[in-house]
Amino acid sequence: MKEPFSFEPGRVVESAQGRDKGHCFLILENAAEGIVMIADGLHHKLGNPKKKKTKHLRAKPVLLDLKALRPEGGALQDSDLRRALEVNGFAEKRSLREGD
Repeated sequence: MKEPFSFEPGRVVESAQGRDKGHCFLILENAAEGIVMIADGLHHKLGNPKKKKTKHLRAKPVLLDLKALRPEGGALQDSDLRRALEVNGFAEKRSLREGD
C-alpha cells in the first residue's frame, strides 16, 4: 500500500511492526532506499537512532522542521524530540514508575 505522505526528515511516523508497534517517532534521515533512521528521544535517542524499513511505518500528516526544534541554536537534543512529539499529540503514555 502506498503511503499518502512521504518519508522525509522531520516527518512523524508510527511503527506498525516490531516490538515498538504503536510508538511514534521522528524521521532523522533517509539511510537508503526504503530505510530511515528514527528517534523519539526516550527509547531511541539521537546518539543511537533506530534503523527501520518504511514498509513497517505509517506516516502521519505532521512534518516538523528539525532545525526549528531548537530555536536558541545549538545541537538538537533528545528533549527537543520528546517535546515536539508531546506538543503535537504523539507523546507516549508513561507510567509514574520508571520500570514500566
